[in-house]
Amino acid sequence: MNKPRKQKQYKILSIDPGLKPFYDDIALRMDRNAEVRKKLLGKKADLPSFANGYMYYGFSRTDTGWVYREWAPGADAIHLIGDFNNWNRKSHPMTKLPDGTWEIYLEGENALRHGQRVKIEVTRGKNKFDRIPAYIRRVVQNHETNQFDGQIWAPPVPFQWTDGGYGKRKVSPPFIYEAHIGMAQDKEGIGTYREFADFNLQYIHDIGYNTVQLMAVQEHSYYASFGYQVTNFFAASSWYGEPEDLKYLINKAHELGMYVLLDVVHSHASANTSDGLNELDGTDNQYFIGGGWGWHPAWGTKLFDYGKYETLHFLLSNLKFWLEEYHFDGFRFDGVTSMIYQDHGLGSAFTQYSQYFSLNTNVNAITYLQLANELIHSVNPFAITIAEEMSGMPGMCIPVRSGGIGFDYRLSMGVPDFWVKLLRDYSDEQWDMGKMWYELTTRRPQEKNVGYCESHDQALVGDKTLIFRMADAEMYTGMDKIYHSVVIDRAIALHKMIRFITLSLAGEGYLNFMGNEFGHPEWIDFPREGNGWSHKYARRQWSLVENGYLKYQWLANFDKAMLKFARKYRVLNKEDAVNLWIDQPGKIIAFSKGDLVYVFNFNPTHSPTDFFLPVHTVGPGKYRAIFSTDDLDFGGMDRISKNYDYYTKVVKDHGLGFNIYIPSRTAVVFRKVD
Repeated sequence: MNKPRKQKQYKILSIDPGLKPFYDDIALRMDRNAEVRKKLLGKKADLPSFANGYMYYGFSRTDTGWVYREWAPGADAIHLIGDFNNWNRKSHPMTKLPDGTWEIYLEGENALRHGQRVKIEVTRGKNKFDRIPAYIRRVVQNHETNQFDGQIWAPPVPFQWTDGGYGKRKVSPPFIYEAHIGMAQDKEGIGTYREFADFNLQYIHDIGYNTVQLMAVQEHSYYASFGYQVTNFFAASSWYGEPEDLKYLINKAHELGMYVLLDVVHSHASANTSDGLNELDGTDNQYFIGGGWGWHPAWGTKLFDYGKYETLHFLLSNLKFWLEEYHFDGFRFDGVTSMIYQDHGLGSAFTQYSQYFSLNTNVNAITYLQLANELIHSVNPFAITIAEEMSGMPGMCIPVRSGGIGFDYRLSMGVPDFWVKLLRDYSDEQWDMGKMWYELTTRRPQEKNVGYCESHDQALVGDKTLIFRMADAEMYTGMDKIYHSVVIDRAIALHKMIRFITLSLAGEGYLNFMGNEFGHPEWIDFPREGNGWSHKYARRQWSLVENGYLKYQWLANFDKAMLKFARKYRVLNKEDAVNLWIDQPGKIIAFSKGDLVYVFNFNPTHSPTDFFLPVHTVGPGKYRAIFSTDDLDFGGMDRISKNYDYYTKVVKDHGLGFNIYIPSRTAVVFRKVD
């Protein structure tokens, strides 16, 4: 009689006992992980050694010249063409190896030269077509044809890094400034890496953010895709300058003690063939899923086949490349929900655990993400990985060895949706304080989140930023400091409160999209035919803060002070938030976190003069207000004294606390001072 197989003890099951009925599903993904690792690496190899595809494929120097390799198993013939041979389509045929790799050796140090344009002509059956090499590190647009070409990038003098601490320090917790290089300047045009490095970095550092998350860095031929339709995965986007310019930016950020994260897109790829990865060898399933299943139904893009080992090699090598070549400090993975479900999570509410563990789960994608996180943290133990994942998949931020997927953080994607719905669908008098507390504090046990109230998504044309939802047309007429209206006063007060309570409760990290810290008034609309190819709405108007006459300065002052407060009192490091009081009719929330007590009065009109604030979680003694959204520098009325002493007392039916004045639409933080 065979003994039953002994179950492995995965730590994730003790972290979240609700997962115990799904033991077999957890075991399946862990067995798949072990199986794939064994096939990829054998018994001795490690992931960093495996993920070196960029050193083998693409263009490399040899002792006697150059070698170029391309994995293209579906091709019948490939010829290397370019400036080096006057685009002769017959003179440089490539040789096919048994594994589907094509290669060609070019003798002589100057057989290829820095800056030369190159492509390959691929033959499949009777068809011939030009493609850009998959591992190319530089792609540029030919303005005569509007087509894109690969470019040999081998500068005679390599970039000189001066960030000696790279990979040897950790930024924790991350205060993240999400940014798009091209629209980061005030000019009506495309900003550059160097402009961002020389103008934006110091500003970001000075207002208190320690991490920059860069969007749209992987090459994309369609600028208006916001970088989410990648064509060339190993090429730093030429829209903003040269590779050395991006290195200059990252080097300078590191000198300021800041992390730089890459918004990496491995969830899908541009469907372009002439300048993208799609049909590089003439087939639709080289790196992607073939047939109709290989298309994302909502995005019109190609879907990677994570069950194919060559695809895993390509994507893992891509991650190591950005870490090693450009010194990125980690990644924000885009579209993780789309990756891990066969239906891409479209239309699913994910109200039951069974929805996470079913035939709809893409186990191959989960295996890839586990391997990706293992690789990243092996190359740089201090790297940060963040998952853009909205379904709430259990274990997303639990270590792989414990049965999880291995990310450090997930984005609190439900929080911005909550704020939008609240502002859009309910009057202030209808706001539910209990639901607000629930939405801001409910998350998977022992999984870290990055809290945020809005990102680039809410700023796109067709949507609205939070302040634009509140102020609307008055943003254009009511932001002068000498002007006051009910609409603008409400917008400014709630803008501060929403950001402050989100930072305080919604995660162990915090994120802001550039310009939103001061309530940037414009939506984002990239140049397109419909707007006359204008850059007017694809920029950030920093002058709105700098001129000193507008209320944007108040919001900028508040954001800087809020981050300073959060760093000083290590707000994001505290995980012991306790609900002290919810007054639904009065629209007041009070809670403690660490040794601080927070009070938020969302009431639009009522300002209690004797609100009893419980403080039993901190203890008896003398308290003072240490932070208030009502300060004059923030556009408030300065109704909260920082010098007044509050003494605790015990009140029947209420316990330990003290009475306070809490103005409407104001938040105050108290600290015990003896």
